[in-house]
Amino acid sequence: MELFTDKVLKYTFSGHDSFQCRQFWLKKGYDFVANGQSFNNDNAVVSLGVGKNMVASIRHWLKAFDITDGKDLLTNFGNRLLNDNGFDPFLEDDGSLWLLHYHLVKNNIASIYSFIFNEFRRERIEFNRETFVLFVKRKSEVLKGINYNPKTIADDFDVFRKLYMASSTDRVSEDGYSGLLAELGLVTRIENRIDNKKEEFFAVENSTKEKLPVEIFLYAILENPNYGFSISLNSLEQDFNSPASIFAMSRNGLIEKIQEAQSKYDWVIYNDNAGIKELQFKRKPEPLIILEDYYG
Repeated sequence: MELFTDKVLKYTFSGHDSFQCRQFWLKKGYDFVANGQSFNNDNAVVSLGVGKNMVASIRHWLKAFDITDGKDLLTNFGNRLLNDNGFDPFLEDDGSLWLLHYHLVKNNIASIYSFIFNEFRRERIEFNRETFVLFVKRKSEVLKGINYNPKTIADDFDVFRKLYMASSTDRVSEDGYSGLLAELGLVTRIENRIDNKKEEFFAVENSTKEKLPVEIFLYAILENPNYGFSISLNSLEQDFNSPASIFAMSRNGLIEKIQEAQSKYDWVIYNDNAGIKELQFKRKPEPLIILEDYYG
């Protein structure tokens, strides 16, 4: 299993100003950039119709979700998804949420998501803010590029919780609203009683992920530069940024999704002979072609 190594040189925490990404922020931010406007301009507050801190947060989330790059320029993915004639500019399709989750984890612009889905959840079935902060502290002692600040990490965890969880109590507050990615059901809330006190824990459990569109599954594999024309089931299950890591898929879920892909596309083969289990491609189309097929 490939975990974090020194080749990942930079880890980023904070940037969101404690705001989770709101439902329409990505489209609003995309249009703002597409119209040639700059987040550095004084009129950004008026143009976006939000406070100054929220302007910084929108800018952060555009980068985190791979809608813009490090220079605030629109990415090809951002254009294809959120352009008025794009795949799903108002994020009405659940497949778009799976896509955004994939890019959020894969990008490592907001490092907490890569940490949690690639590694931390495998180490601890149930976790909370305190255990995650301690985890990052431990990683900072062995990995380069982590500027450890416990309050910053704790704030990141709170935003993670809001992004992936739906809460009726959160909805009534200004920074509430149901989490953008809550409908994916990737994060489960658990109440444990410790020393006669209720403690809130969370879990990211592997399952078959039947609602994950097969095209989004294939897109995540075709996008991965480490995957060739033959990929072992173990790699798809355990590698850093593998589909099972990012989407929290069980082995059975992986096999079922590969078989679904095989039944739909003649260039996909599932080989299960003599103990060898692997996904094979006769050819590898461009990843965005698969998304065209899904949204087409």
